[in-house]
Amino acid sequence: MSEQEWTSIFRRKALRSLRRRDSWSLKFDDSLVPKRPKRGWRQYTSNTSASFRCSRCGRTWPSNQVTVVFYMRLSYGRGKVKVRRFHQNCKKCNEAPWEKPSISNENIHILLENLVKKIKKIYCERNRVTIDQSPRRLEVRSPHEPDHCEACFHHICTQETSVNPQLNEGQAAPQI
Repeated sequence: MSEQEWTSIFRRKALRSLRRRDSWSLKFDDSLVPKRPKRGWRQYTSNTSASFRCSRCGRTWPSNQVTVVFYMRLSYGRGKVKVRRFHQNCKKCNEAPWEKPSISNENIHILLENLVKKIKKIYCERNRVTIDQSPRRLEVRSPHEPDHCEACFHHICTQETSVNPQLNEGQAAPQI
């Protein structure tokens, strides 16, 4: 699904669920640094399922460990959301490029519905408890591979069981 479609779905959900006096926009930003929002921004991290396709060899694989980070801010009635989908790369190719996840329409709706609930909780109804909806999971036949997960390199993947030995503290994460 295209970034424009994500934006359109988000606008509809925000209009339906958030305060009418506030306007909200969503923008993709692959430069977001997890766990380091700028002043005034709040971070929300979610996981979903997606499939990937290697642009080098054509291999495809499913993953139930796809991390999506949202930064949000509301200032003077204008809400902004920045989103970054974390990539994975092919385990079969040497120096494989980082590939964008292909997230199903159903899971995009779930991600954005949960995002709107989080915005509502933070900015509109601070004391209200919301329960996130879980994404539809894919059939995955092999375990998660931290060496091929961009979110693991940033230490934000929920599946990461230990610090990645290939990435020492202070070492730069791979570039997309």
